[in-house]
Amino acid sequence: MNFGQLGWGKTNRLVQMFKPDKKGEYHTVMLAIDHPYFYGPTPGLIDPRKTISPLVPYADAISPAKGTLEYCLDPKIPTPIILRVTGGNSMTRKEELSDEHIITSVEEAVRLNAVGVSVSVYIDSEHQAQTIKNLGKLANEAGKYGLLVLGITAVGAKLEKMIKGEGGEENKEFDPGRYFAHAGRILQENGANIVKTYFCEGFEQVREGIQVPIVIAGGKKVPEIKALKYTYDSIQAGAEGVDMGRNIFQATDPIAMIQSVKKIVHEEKTTEEAYEFYNKILNQNKTNKK
Repeated sequence: MNFGQLGWGKTNRLVQMFKPDKKGEYHTVMLAIDHPYFYGPTPGLIDPRKTISPLVPYADAISPAKGTLEYCLDPKIPTPIILRVTGGNSMTRKEELSDEHIITSVEEAVRLNAVGVSVSVYIDSEHQAQTIKNLGKLANEAGKYGLLVLGITAVGAKLEKMIKGEGGEENKEFDPGRYFAHAGRILQENGANIVKTYFCEGFEQVREGIQVPIVIAGGKKVPEIKALKYTYDSIQAGAEGVDMGRNIFQATDPIAMIQSVKKIVHEEKTTEEAYEFYNKILNQNKTNKK
């Protein structure tokens, strides 16, 4: 993993999140739980005290928004926190998802003992400049305290049209590897210490074009075997980890799922081995509940 010239504070915070394996390579399994900041009550996050608290000990880091952190999570947890600090949008106005602003200050993130902050950037959207400016401002402020900045290559309604075309059919001219490499590099150049992006066809372009650590977004809920497959493919392609949400906390057995993801990320297990482990834990838990 490339630590660059981050200084003692940022490097120390980075290694709190990214754990070394036997080869000395650093990886992370982050648990994304910031969805309610624009989704509202989200299945799996309606009461995080019941659904998320049992998962936190298995995560290398968690990424909540301020409300969930202060009202739903035990302050005695040692798990590193990346705090969501941008917002101002909601799914009720999906066409305006890219219209994000800085909602929570860096000083507030320090008060909440976060190791870093997260910010969405919408490349090739109506609010591209605004969201890049958010990133730059946060990077400058976070740097004063040695906090990390997680830049998220967010996708909105416009990107969905770029992928599918105006008529809803697949747009064969759209190159996802090129797009996410372009977007991620812009995040890096404007101050992101970690880039959160999507695994896609042509991911080698993304990895080659970005020098900071990359974590892969989980995206929409898919069958467990499919989520494990893209986790494996992402790590094999050079990503340092995942920042997965719905594909963990909406899984049939969330605790079994996060452990299975860690098997791939930290123990070099294959998709098939991790899925076998998942089913083993799932069946054990079903038996214990009888």
